[in-house]
Parts: sequence; C-alpha cells; structure tokens
Amino acid sequence: MSMCVLGMAEEFKGEIAVNALWPRTAIHTAAMDMLGGSGVENQCRKVDIIADAAYSIFKKPKTFTGNFIIDENILKEEGIKNFDVYAITPGYPLLPDFFLDEHPDVVMKKKESHSKI
Repeated sequence: MSMCVLGMAEEFKGEIAVNALWPRTAIHTAAMDMLGGSGVENQCRKVDIIADAAYSIFKKPKTFTGNFIIDENILKEEGIKNFDVYAITPGYPLLPDFFLDEHPDVVMKKKESHSKI
C-alpha cells in the first residue's frame, strides 16, 4: 500500500491528493468477529473513527498528499480529546492494530534495554 500511495501521490500531484489512513486500534468488522471470536467487539472501536478521520483528510487541500496517517493522530490534530465515543465498550481495553508498532517511546525504551545487553 505504501508504494502505491507514494507513486500515485506523485503521479496525480496538483490534481488529486492520495494518502493512506490506518487505525491505531482494532475496528469492529465481521472479520474481527471471525478472527477474535465472541466478545472481541468489546476490544474494538466503531468504524465511525475511520469515517471522521477520512473526513478530516478530505477537508485538507490537495497539496496534502503522500501521507501515511493514523486515525487517532489526525483526530487529535482536529482537537478531538474524547475517544471513548468511538469505543464499542467505553473504558474496555482496546486491541492495538496488528500492523502498527507500539508507541515510539515504548519502542525506544526496548531498544535501549537491548543495547545494554
């Protein structure tokens, strides 16, 4: 996906914007029910967060192109502070997305602890 975004962003520069959007946490879909089984929805967010994040991107000028955006990050930039409204079960621990690394500070701490060995 990332190579497609970069390629199309350059190819369509000045005409349309091309960006990638990814969720920070698991989003409740039929696929999550199949993969996670009964009760997995409690650990997921509603699809509404993706819709709101996409809308935030669509509002930007077409010069905003070639970006890789995480839903939660762009919504924070928009001033959203309460993410419980997106949770299927507010207050329940959320599953992190399968394809994203942990928060950068956690990754750096792990790297530092491994380099001391």
